[in-house]
Amino acid sequence: MPVDHYENFPVASLLLPQRLRQPIEAIYRFARSADDIADEGDATPDERLAGLAAYSEALDRIERGEPVSDPIFAPLAAEVAAWKLPLQLFRDLLDAFAQDVVKTRYASYAELLDYCRRSANPVGRLLLHLVDRATPDNLARSDAICSALQLANFWQDVAIDWKKDRVYLPQEDLARFAVNEAQIADGRCSESWRALLDFQVGRTQALMLAGAPLVHQLPGRMGWEIRFTVQGGLRILEKTRQVRGDVFRHRPVLAPSDWLLMFARSLRM
Repeated sequence: MPVDHYENFPVASLLLPQRLRQPIEAIYRFARSADDIADEGDATPDERLAGLAAYSEALDRIERGEPVSDPIFAPLAAEVAAWKLPLQLFRDLLDAFAQDVVKTRYASYAELLDYCRRSANPVGRLLLHLVDRATPDNLARSDAICSALQLANFWQDVAIDWKKDRVYLPQEDLARFAVNEAQIADGRCSESWRALLDFQVGRTQALMLAGAPLVHQLPGRMGWEIRFTVQGGLRILEKTRQVRGDVFRHRPVLAPSDWLLMFARSLRM
């Protein structure tokens, strides 16, 4: 599955057990298409919200056991029934996508994490339900990994998000490091900007590492899938630090050589 579109799905799908590929694909198709409604094209905010509301209504039909024929929702309904997946997790995703339509700034880190709780964490929770490992400890570790992946994506995409008039850096942190939005607009990498990005990277690395023990609780190939997912997130954060905050001209991305490094590090987890 590509990771340049919906970043919080596993990044090495060839590792996935065959029996899980169909339900994961159904989940992915739902999330990707809903994210497109919120984020792509030239629709008005009202049109985007209406599109997401239609998705919510389709989930309601699935919950009531009514037939759905849409190519996105018919497979999803089958997998929800087969695996007893909680529909609230899909609603949380829609809620986050709708929030992206109307909210472009975050006052605090806590507020940003609440967004991640709905935009990213449902994905990991759904995967845990698919492998029957949705214990409280596993859910907490999965949340840490998924939120960290979302945050890592925010830090690498500061310039891209600015073009959409979105700033995910908490306003409280901008003030703390004496950074204003004019610096983002100009792509200026002052020492205060570098310090701000370094702080965010360090905090996100700690969050990722807090969730990393989850890999030892997952069976077989899924455990290896999540190992690569964690290492991919950590490597993006590492490369963000290496460019010393200049994500404007050097957006951190994974190169072929990074995969070899990620594999070696996965063996040591």
